[in-house]
Amino acid sequence: MVKPGDFPKDFIWGASTASYQIEGAHDEDGRALSIWDAFCREPGRIDNGDTGDVACDHYHRYREDVGLMRQLGLDAYRFSFSWSRVLPEGKGQPNEAGLDFYDRLTDSLLENGIAPWACLYHWDLPLALHEAGKGWTSREIAPLFADYATLMADRLGDRITHWATFNEPNVFAMFGYKMGIHAPGIRDYDLYRDMVHGVNLAHGAAIQALRDSLPAGAKLGVVPNMQPCLPRHDTDPDHLAAARLDAWWNRAFADPMILGKYDPIVSAALGDRIRPGDEKLINQKLDWFGLNHYSPLYATADDGPAGYRWANPPEDSEITLMGWNASPEGFRDILIETAGKYGLPIFVTENGVADLAEPDTQGRVKDDLRIDFIDRYLAALLEARAAGADVRGYFVWSLLDNFEWAKGYTTRFGVTHVDFETLKRTPKDSFHWLAGLTGKQA
Repeated sequence: MVKPGDFPKDFIWGASTASYQIEGAHDEDGRALSIWDAFCREPGRIDNGDTGDVACDHYHRYREDVGLMRQLGLDAYRFSFSWSRVLPEGKGQPNEAGLDFYDRLTDSLLENGIAPWACLYHWDLPLALHEAGKGWTSREIAPLFADYATLMADRLGDRITHWATFNEPNVFAMFGYKMGIHAPGIRDYDLYRDMVHGVNLAHGAAIQALRDSLPAGAKLGVVPNMQPCLPRHDTDPDHLAAARLDAWWNRAFADPMILGKYDPIVSAALGDRIRPGDEKLINQKLDWFGLNHYSPLYATADDGPAGYRWANPPEDSEITLMGWNASPEGFRDILIETAGKYGLPIFVTENGVADLAEPDTQGRVKDDLRIDFIDRYLAALLEARAAGADVRGYFVWSLLDNFEWAKGYTTRFGVTHVDFETLKRTPKDSFHWLAGLTGKQA
């Protein structure tokens, strides 16, 4: 197993969460609805009809959760702001009570020696913007997102150094606008293409706004989900399908954001959506690359406009509860590839595995599966570092069991068990194991 001494002394140990997945308090203190609030209320969208209305009640229990982070020995905590909590209409008059919450959370983290890493957007677009036609499919979203970035930077920039614009733009684009399995539930290839470009424009505008508002030492990044895209069968059509999936999944955002130019497959599909000057706006200087990763993806040929469709992993794959195949070597490979292609310091900002472990009669949560998974993935991270990849930190997904999007509460990713009836927190065996790795636990 990996040991504390295997990692450099300045390696960053962290945990990640997302506002809608943990905060709850969905209608308190002036917060307005997001697209996920609306999506959860559509029958059949979420397993068991679950919602994020209460989730982990982090809004009220954040001090307890920061105490858990201290016990875990974290250097940093990556969280997202709820846009509709601080700007209920997505624009206009800020909601002071929402801003106050993030003040309190940030101060609590710093008081406990934990660096706050802020993400502006983790999938919960204010419903008001979506319903007004000013969501991600519209170019009008870019200046609105920049205004939101300015608001948060002005409020918290004196205390938060690390900022990201988007968490997994590739995921919320494809799942929300092409496949329709996440909010807002759209299945439209044209709108999907509009949305990809709208998000990229918003990223560029927001980075400009953050640079203008934050101190010179601020570190700005973005957090894509990067996964090797492999052909399901060793045939020319499936190899081409895998290249197309790779272009849309791994390149559609990272390439224009960091390299300044769309991948040719994506560029051809976007066509005249790309106006003169757009790629220059999108391509703003970044300081770090947040890489989320869980498994490889497989593609097979398809006659549809995208030219690919998703395929199941090979039959002999090790499959997790989410239906994803565990592949530490795929993690190693994508770290090496990403480091080489984009040339930025990498922080693994999400990695983990789902299970169903519950407290036993003594109250202990034995999640050996998670310990084994994370151990093997950290070993792969060390292999990537040995091969020259500049990987500087690891943030486990997640600090807490939480609302797992369309899966609701049917799967658990946390190193801390949450009883969703009582909201009691119970550190799992993986929590204690990880605390031993960080070497800094209180």
